[in-house]
Amino acid sequence: MKDGYYYVYVLKCADDKYYTGITNDLERRVTEHQSGENKRAYTYTRRPVALVYFEFFSDVNQAINFEKKIKKWSRIKKEALVKQSFDTLPGLAKKTFD
Repeated sequence: MKDGYYYVYVLKCADDKYYTGITNDLERRVTEHQSGENKRAYTYTRRPVALVYFEFFSDVNQAINFEKKIKKWSRIKKEALVKQSFDTLPGLAKKTFD
């Protein structure tokens, strides 16, 4: 991991849901999720978790904005991100009306 960077990460939980977070120490944070250190954490009852995506930023504000953006995405869009299908992301943001 790179020192001085902020990581936005996505975990896949045992219940097949995604959790998105931000940290400056990715290895430590994933270990905390896995160990169940915080009993009130979203991931506590959804363990084990697997790190499926991360991106690093040198600017904490960019990282925070990206985390907030991902948290608003649909499951399908998060899965496209995890699969690195970046070209499909813009189309998944559009709503279709019948």
